[in-house]
Amino acid sequence: MLKRTTGQKIFAVFNTIGLLLLSLIFLLPVWHVLMGSVSDPLKVSAHSGVILRPLGEVTLGGYQLVLQNNSILRAYANTILVVTAATLLGLFLTILAAYVMSVRGLYWKKPINFLVTFTMIFNGGLIPTYMVVRNLKLMDTYWALIIPGCCVAYNIIIMRTSFSEVPDAIIEAATIDGAGHFRILFQIVLPVSKAIIAVIVLFYAIQHWNAWFNASIYLRDRQLFPLQLVLREIVLNSSENSIVADADANTVDIFRPLIKYCSIMVSIIPMMVIYPFVQKYFVTGVMIGSVKG
Repeated sequence: MLKRTTGQKIFAVFNTIGLLLLSLIFLLPVWHVLMGSVSDPLKVSAHSGVILRPLGEVTLGGYQLVLQNNSILRAYANTILVVTAATLLGLFLTILAAYVMSVRGLYWKKPINFLVTFTMIFNGGLIPTYMVVRNLKLMDTYWALIIPGCCVAYNIIIMRTSFSEVPDAIIEAATIDGAGHFRILFQIVLPVSKAIIAVIVLFYAIQHWNAWFNASIYLRDRQLFPLQLVLREIVLNSSENSIVADADANTVDIFRPLIKYCSIMVSIIPMMVIYPFVQKYFVTGVMIGSVKG
């Protein structure tokens, strides 16, 4: 191993301290919400500041109130449906677009790359997009949440760069053997691109799981509301009663401080559970897709 210089050692120390501080900044809000969601509701109401440990006796009453109501369960189902459909559709379109843009000798390759990159900087805006969705009669449907923005230019560029790393010799050998573009894509390119595919799936899943703005514009039917829009109403509009409408009034008043904490935790737990399974692909996939091609 090479001996590190004094400057490198100093950098390593400050780098470690900086990363630890950033980790603390990112984790502290989550820990605060988690501890608040299992604390005594009366003590939570009287407490100010960050909650570092459960206040009083640990209770799961807030989670029971949130999960026993049909509206939150329906919102969960809506979100899972939208995330699954939008992620699969976005991944499929991204793979096709990235492969086309990575093909050697493609006609009009530079203009196509420019047009895709152009959409990252400029777009039609809110009003034209709303008019398109309305004229296509997608209002108050799941498609209004799935189709707009289902394919992201940034993800196409990352995947295109990853596909470009596949050796030309392999592509040429397959072409000589009579393989067409679809066979090359699905039997050669995709099997060696599992890392970048996992990264893109994660990007799309998080994007659509956290989305609420499109739903607030395109949906009026509360039966179609996704989880994040319901959560927004709880946190910003203090609409706890809509979540615990079936509960006793006194119970609602007692557990009101916990409802916001529990609702937030319910919305972020699925992503926290899924992330460790794709984390091993994350760094590799991003590094592969970030190399300039």
